[in-house]
Amino acid sequence: MYHFFVNQDQIGPETVTVTGPDVNHIKNVLRMKPGEEVLISNGVDRDYLCKLETIAADSVTAAIVSVTEGGTELPVKFYLFQGLPKSDKMELIIQKAVELGVYQVIPVETRRTVVKLDAKKEDAKVRRWNAVSESAAKQSKRLIIPEVTGVMSFREALQYAGGFDKNIIPFEHAEGMADTKAYFTGIRPGMSCGIFIGPEGGFEDDEIAMASKAGVKPVTLGKRILRTETAGLAVLSVLMFQMEN
Repeated sequence: MYHFFVNQDQIGPETVTVTGPDVNHIKNVLRMKPGEEVLISNGVDRDYLCKLETIAADSVTAAIVSVTEGGTELPVKFYLFQGLPKSDKMELIIQKAVELGVYQVIPVETRRTVVKLDAKKEDAKVRRWNAVSESAAKQSKRLIIPEVTGVMSFREALQYAGGFDKNIIPFEHAEGMADTKAYFTGIRPGMSCGIFIGPEGGFEDDEIAMASKAGVKPVTLGKRILRTETAGLAVLSVLMFQMEN
């Protein structure tokens, strides 16, 4: 079933009105017809199972069949602080992180970050990254579209995470798998949790020290060294499995 997002003001007592680029997608790409069912989310807390009624040039009207609250979202808000990787790895990371339930993705520039974005390039990248997030949210039937923010410095990222309940930073020299498992178990429904992942080359020792001083917990992910595009997804997979009802 195809999935779309609308603003709350587009949802009436009995119908939902779809506007914008999704109209062309429904009409000319998917070639959908009245009577077909779609899933529409308000991007906050409700999913609407609908049947298409009218398909016009600039809008689509769908009748509400049923409403579901709370649906597919995890009970913990996970924030992925991703060290900027090379090439197009960021798109893969965003896509899979959204599928795994991340609440927000924050690109981070660290000491070992190779990619440097000026303001113009950053704006274009962030727009593209948010489009990837939206597509992944639709595919995985998310209730929200996770935001991809602008790029932050490592210091700014630590400050941003300062109000979260838990924060972790996988580090190849961290020890104690039992300690890591115990810390993960302490992440409970209703909490917020930041996950800090370094770029290629990882974090420098003084960045780990800075993070620890800010209350971020260094953890181990095992005996193997994981690539930047693997580490965050490994953490999210474990935590998703732990958080699912």
